[in-house]
Parts: sequence; C-alpha cells; structure tokens
Amino acid sequence: MMEWWQALLLGIVQGLTEFLPVSSSGHLLIFRELLGVDSEGFLDFTVTVHFATVMSTVIVFWSAIWGLLKGLFRFRYNDETDYICKLIVSMVPVAVVGLFFKDAVESLFGDSLIMVAVFLAVTALLLFLSDNASRLFKCRRSPEETPASGHRNGLSYLQAFAVGLGQSCAVAPGLSRSGTTIATGLLCGVRRDVMAQFSFLMVLVPIVGEQLLTILDIAGGGAALSLPWIDLLLGFAGAFVAGLVSCRAMIAIVRKAKLSYFAIYCLVVAVLIFLFA
Repeated sequence: MMEWWQALLLGIVQGLTEFLPVSSSGHLLIFRELLGVDSEGFLDFTVTVHFATVMSTVIVFWSAIWGLLKGLFRFRYNDETDYICKLIVSMVPVAVVGLFFKDAVESLFGDSLIMVAVFLAVTALLLFLSDNASRLFKCRRSPEETPASGHRNGLSYLQAFAVGLGQSCAVAPGLSRSGTTIATGLLCGVRRDVMAQFSFLMVLVPIVGEQLLTILDIAGGGAALSLPWIDLLLGFAGAFVAGLVSCRAMIAIVRKAKLSYFAIYCLVVAVLIFLFA
C-alpha cells in the first residue's frame, strides 16, 4: 500500500520532472523503488498525476489555448486552424500506440529499473544531438517571416508528424516525453521558441482522453480503483502545483539554456542505476 506522504511526494516528483527532459515516468519508477511502494495500482496513480500536469499545462498556456479556440471558431483556415491541425497530426502516432499497443506499453511499468536506465541513456543521447542540431538550424527570423508554404506557424505538417513519432516512442519509462519531442523537433529544424510551446500543447488531448476513458470505465463498472481516493487526490495536488513551477521553468530553459546539461544528468542517473540496481 501507499502512504499519504508517499503519494504526495511521488506527485511532486511527477510535477517537477514532467516538463524537464529527464523522464517523469522513469523518475516515478525510481522513487517508487526507493520508497518501497507496491507496484499494484501504480499505473492508475501514474495516469492521475499525468492528468494533473496536463491541467497545469492548461493554466500556463491558457492564453495561447484560448487564442487557438477563438481562431478555430471563426470557421476559416487561419493560423490558429493550421496550428490545431498540426497538433492533431502530431497526435496520430501516439493514438495508434494507445489503441493497438496499450497492453505492451502498460507492461513496461512493471519492468526492472535497468530498462529505465537504458532509456535515460537514450534520452541523454537525443538531448546532446539536439543541442548540436539547434546550432545548425538556428534562425533569427520571427514566426511572421517564416515561409507560408509548408511552414506556417514555424513548422510543417511533416515536422509535426515527426515530433508525434517521437512522442509515441516516449511512452517507455526513462525516455523523456518533453526531451524526445523537443529533441525531435530541433533535429528536424524547428526553432526552439516554436518547440517550447508545441511540445507541451500536443500532449493535452492524449492524456486528457486517456484519463476520461479510465473514469468512464470505472463509472461503468468495468474497472475499480486500485488505490484509495485520498492517495490519488494527494498525488494529483502535488503534481499540479509542482507542474506549474516546472512548466514555466522549462519554457525559459528550452528557449535559452543548453539541453546538454540535462543530458549529463540523465546519463549520470542511468550509470548509477546500472551500478546499484
């Protein structure tokens, strides 16, 4: 069973690491092992705290989200409609994984920490490569100066799909979702300022949809909560508050700082797991 303070601490870990390119799912598994928390019901907890960080994303990006919705309901193809269409394209790969490979993905959460270490090392490699790519593709033009043909809003549909492929691979614990999507975008030539927002907005619908399906399943009697409500609520609260802080910090980091620093961190954690797990 999970103690209340463990639920709160794990929620904070999720919130702090969700937006940083260090893998929140990997850190949840690491802290689960350190705290001695039973793996039973941990997937429900993981979905809940992920939903909390999505809600913190909505708060941070509410102005941008509201602008997109207003543009969408003008019912003509404009910048906002184009952006939403590219978000939808980016969601296709993860939707395929969720619909057809859900059982295989869920089984990853019960595996040993060695797999987390392997994927943390992969995350480190991606972050190192993306820092080099960002220099190669560095562009000082504003979004308005970006050519409209295939690159409206700073990225093309092909680039949006490529970033979506990166997100679909990042379901494995240890492979950072934000790190993978941002690195994929930078490697494809997308500017840092564009990826800082697109990476966080593209995850909203998949995680909200997953959470709603879980709630409907429980409400319909198809599934039962494997953890007490208080544990889920405390985890949600911790992840939400920490996510607000982490999301704002990561926006600034993606735009200005070197991702290689996070690559070093991921590599060090991976090595420690290999040595002591």
